[in-house]
Amino acid sequence: MEQKKILVTRLFPEIGLDLLEKEGFELTRWSEDRPMTSAELVDNCQGHQALFCTVTEAIDRKFLDQCRHLDIISQFAVGYDNIDVDYATSLGIPVGNTPDVMTEATADIAFGLMIATARKMFFNHKLISNGEWGYFRPKGHLGMELTGKILGVFGLGRIGMAMARRCQGAYDMDILYCSRNSHPEAEKNLGARKVDFTDLLGQSDVVSVHCPLTPETSGIFNETAFKQMKSSAIFVNTARGPVHNQVDLAAALASGEIQGAGLDVTDPEPMNRNNPLLSMENVCVLPHIGSATREARNGMSRLAAENIIEFYQSGSVPHVVNPQVLGRQP
Repeated sequence: MEQKKILVTRLFPEIGLDLLEKEGFELTRWSEDRPMTSAELVDNCQGHQALFCTVTEAIDRKFLDQCRHLDIISQFAVGYDNIDVDYATSLGIPVGNTPDVMTEATADIAFGLMIATARKMFFNHKLISNGEWGYFRPKGHLGMELTGKILGVFGLGRIGMAMARRCQGAYDMDILYCSRNSHPEAEKNLGARKVDFTDLLGQSDVVSVHCPLTPETSGIFNETAFKQMKSSAIFVNTARGPVHNQVDLAAALASGEIQGAGLDVTDPEPMNRNNPLLSMENVCVLPHIGSATREARNGMSRLAAENIIEFYQSGSVPHVVNPQVLGRQP
């Protein structure tokens, strides 16, 4: 096989890059600790047959029009809302992703944010760092216990299932879910009940978001949705920031329509340091670190590399978003 050149857009874990080099691929590595600009990405992609990228790159129609020579795009992420998959498909370019390996890491973050928000941990930590740890207040900064509460999972995929298992095992929580498909495994093993969106909002003490970002889910958690939630409820989002309307969320928290929010994702990212959510007692925000474990990131690097290797060896892609383009030999 003729040696193929791969553009590697970020400082990814070496495990996947070593696999590619062992198979004889020539890698061009972006060495700066920042994403490329759109112009840099297009310019650097010339003369390369494959792209090893992540969610910080806009793989949109404009990019694809100028880089239609690509054989394959392999994304270092499970999500791919940064890629115009439909247009890539029309050009015959397969898009790979890295599912499964970040499930446990992301579920840990969702679980942790739920606990931290319920007990206002981030805010109380700030009191110490600001020198404001004063005297004992019997009614000060009270949180919520989670034992026996109701978890509502919006999007019961692998991560949603892992979150549900944690919540039931640790806190004996009842599980509701709203998803496109029924999940007999969750219903059998966790006693989960499938409900519609309105019932999920109205009955849940904790609403945890684990859906992909699509035209249908974009902004679905808005003013109307927050008004339907319990005033004692907590909202947790570790999926994608645009799934919730951030202005509406801040208003719901400020007015007491919901009790708290734990966010690993925001809109936009990065969040402005002066965003009012960051100063609220009942909010915990993290900088999109759901997959930030050595195990998960190494696994993502390995899967992204294997997608490319297998494509050039057999024409298949182990984890492909648009399988209808396969069958074309590189």
